[in-house]
Amino acid sequence: MHNFDRRSFIKAVSTLAVIGSVEPFLNRGVLAAGSDLVPPPDLFDPGLVDLTFWLQPRTLEMVRPQSGERLNITYWKDGHLNPIAYEQICGLLRDVQANQVFRMDTQIIDTLWAAQAFVRRYGFVAPVEITSGYRSPKTNARLIEKGLPAARNSLHLKGQAVDFRLPGLHPRVLGELVEGFRAGGVGFYFRVGAKGGWIHADTGPERVWRG
Repeated sequence: MHNFDRRSFIKAVSTLAVIGSVEPFLNRGVLAAGSDLVPPPDLFDPGLVDLTFWLQPRTLEMVRPQSGERLNITYWKDGHLNPIAYEQICGLLRDVQANQVFRMDTQIIDTLWAAQAFVRRYGFVAPVEITSGYRSPKTNARLIEKGLPAARNSLHLKGQAVDFRLPGLHPRVLGELVEGFRAGGVGFYFRVGAKGGWIHADTGPERVWRG
């Protein structure tokens, strides 16, 4: 699977808008066949999407590599949260190490959905890969002891934060998109390796950092 950074992603969809051709990009996972969407001036300004984007049913596809779980479920429709779907999402976002489930902030779930739904408008289809959801105090303390990225007052402890990636999409592209939602904090974690880095998103005060 190819990784697309901000520049190549913008260039790809901008070229499509100019020449009206999708074939060069079908095999690269940038734009799906049959799409007639014209990209907005700035792909990473969610404020430019129309109201129907936020009113459509919210179906979230997620995978949890640690446990091997996968979930594809509609959790919000016609202005109402589906409580059964919500519980299933909280289950997937649990502390896998301690096997503890916590009631997640629905706003952080909406952030995951919005990021996935936004790039799917341009044919980039991938499940949200969860690297960390809720963390129990014990798990969080263990991460700190090992010198891994974790704060003593982490919002993961309150069910208000998730670390995730969209496989094949550069973390900078994903992070700048999430930052554009202005729904809380965004942390960029770039790593060398097959899977690259990940993005931290939370529902705390708006702030941005690199880890």
